[in-house]
Amino acid sequence: MVTSRADARIRHPRHERRGEARLPGVVVTLVAIALYVGLPQQLLVAPRYVLPALELLLLVPLVAINPKRLTRQTVTFRFLSLALVLLIVASNLTALGILIHELVHADVKDGQSLLVAALQVWLTNIIAFGLTYWELDRGGPVVRTQAPRGELPLADFRFSQDENDDAVEEVADGSSGTSDWVPTLVDYLYISVTNSTAFSPTDTMPLSTRAKLLMSVESIAALLTSLLVIARAVSILH
Repeated sequence: MVTSRADARIRHPRHERRGEARLPGVVVTLVAIALYVGLPQQLLVAPRYVLPALELLLLVPLVAINPKRLTRQTVTFRFLSLALVLLIVASNLTALGILIHELVHADVKDGQSLLVAALQVWLTNIIAFGLTYWELDRGGPVVRTQAPRGELPLADFRFSQDENDDAVEEVADGSSGTSDWVPTLVDYLYISVTNSTAFSPTDTMPLSTRAKLLMSVESIAALLTSLLVIARAVSILH
């Protein structure tokens, strides 16, 4: 933890090329898998444990390549990491589509179960898109810490730290230009949370076309979950 402004200039992981810790990414991925496993069977397109097992099979080699910190990136690592987040996003959006279809065309009786399923889909949506932003922005978590800043790919998102160089000293000392700050998983999960609750960007702006498209899909999915699914479930309860 950075304890002072002076530390902010020298203790950022980029200065030591230590990379992001592996554990947070593993934990949120396992949470997303657990939420999917807990969905009602009618929302699943395959036997309950098929997709979760496939996701775990993708996760294991990723942990083996970078067991503690994300410092090594190979073609295989990049392919597996992108395939994993794509699978999580696709399975959750499919579950949302089935859930909406069930509400519109089926005679739903169990409103309480529907509320729980809607919450699971919404939470998984936050995790899935947070992981997607984390994997794509500026080349991914490995490149963001291991490559010199001048060699980083174009940014998909503009964080407030990226433009705080001319602020008051206590703010500027933690900015990208001063302390070599780069976003971590928590920052991308925050983007996902705010996009799923406000249905639009807040303090972090999308820059690339793919970032805008992804945020649009996420916000529409969150809006459908909030307005259609939960509203219908509450009406069934009453």
